[in-house]
Amino acid sequence: MIGFVLLAILLFAYLFISTKNSKELEVQKRRYDDSVAIASAQKQAITAKKDSIKVNAVQDTTAKGKLFNGVEKTLTVENEVLKITFTNKGAQAQSVQLKKYRSVDSSLVELENSETDNLSYTINTESADRRSAPTSDLFFNEGSIEKKPDGSQVVTYEMMVAPGETIVHQYTLKPNNYLVDWNVQLTGIDKMLMQNAFNLQWKLRAVQHEKYAKYERQQSQILFLQDDGYDFIATKLEKKFDKPVQWISVKQQFFNTTLVAKNKFESGQIQWTHSTADDTTNLITQATASFNTKVAAGTIANIPMQIYYGPNDYKILRNIGVPDMDKIVNLGQQMYSFVRPINQFIIMPVFNFFKSFIGSYGLVIALLTIFIRLVTSPLVYTSYLSGAKMKALRPELDILKKKFPDQQTFGMEQMKLFREVGVNPLGGCIPALLQIPIFFALYSLFNSSLALRGENFLWAKDLSTFDVIAKLPFTIPAFGDHISLFTITAVATSFLISIYIPLCAVVYF
Repeated sequence: MIGFVLLAILLFAYLFISTKNSKELEVQKRRYDDSVAIASAQKQAITAKKDSIKVNAVQDTTAKGKLFNGVEKTLTVENEVLKITFTNKGAQAQSVQLKKYRSVDSSLVELENSETDNLSYTINTESADRRSAPTSDLFFNEGSIEKKPDGSQVVTYEMMVAPGETIVHQYTLKPNNYLVDWNVQLTGIDKMLMQNAFNLQWKLRAVQHEKYAKYERQQSQILFLQDDGYDFIATKLEKKFDKPVQWISVKQQFFNTTLVAKNKFESGQIQWTHSTADDTTNLITQATASFNTKVAAGTIANIPMQIYYGPNDYKILRNIGVPDMDKIVNLGQQMYSFVRPINQFIIMPVFNFFKSFIGSYGLVIALLTIFIRLVTSPLVYTSYLSGAKMKALRPELDILKKKFPDQQTFGMEQMKLFREVGVNPLGGCIPALLQIPIFFALYSLFNSSLALRGENFLWAKDLSTFDVIAKLPFTIPAFGDHISLFTITAVATSFLISIYIPLCAVVYF
């Protein structure tokens, strides 16, 4: 009995100890399993995070690839006077041709070339580090063309920079019009633009379109309109704009490219290179400009602008709808600005009147010359008559000078003689001075008259520039390197008139 009791006690003790050890092993195993599960979960989370980062990086790379490494595609629109090719790289004009005008090489006049010209502004392109880049380096979508009922054509380009950030460029070309409307719409400007500043950069290179590049360079200018009025620069190579600018123009002899800001640029500057006279390339001038303006606070901004690609035609520029653009045509500038009204209200109307029923511009100029001579003939006759009287009185003046050696007494006697015969000492120079503004006006008109471009008359092939009947192998100071027959005939006729009319006046007197 004692033995069975001891065995039972040992069995129960063994069972108790075994059960306790089993429970401890189970707890340890459960802890191990829990640790493995936690580690596995952490590993999966880390892997998922890495995968997510990798996917986002691929998406960012893809987005950047579309912005910076797209495929360039073009769209072409045209009206009666312009043919414009747009590109989705920078969403800007790649080529602009004037359909009614030919260059010196007989090709259409081209005022825009993507290889040298550029119109862009800087934006932030990434949501992470906000790296900035000019829009001229970015690729927009392929673009679309929409035709309006009034005949206008609207070219639209769009680009998504990031979610919630888009850029839209819209160009409108109206029928028979040289002025292109350009509207920039930005969404998400608080992220794309630094401090809501819209900074526009403009690069333009003007090449030769006329026969004589040296003469064309002399006629090139930078013109602009600010709040304090219209002005231009012809010799200075840099200009800073501290006041709002409405438009700025790069002008050649007969053509110009003008950038117009409907809401005005607040400030800016321009640098331009004026080619030297002995430059043998076809470069006339090149300009680099930057303009700044603040857009209203918010997320969406519209910036309306216009670009004029066209001729320096006074009538077109006056009716284009942009203030003072007709002043691009040089009818009198700076110290010669007083002759502009003479051109506007006298000479140009008479010139257009003769042209309305005469086909030859050479004959129109001849009739205009006759008209000017008839109008100024009273002044010319008065001047020559006064000179003839002074010449006739010279013997008597010599007698008075010998008779009255005192200068003051001689002056009094001389004036007395003049009053007796009715001679005004200033009668010869005042009428001549009154003719000078007319001659200045004619000089300005003929230098800037687009109508004379390419028109021939007699031996002259182009009435808008000097005629050349002989080219010299050398250059003579104050004469040039050629012989102009029109210049010779003008000098000869003026010399004969200066002899003939005073002789008639002397005989009459």
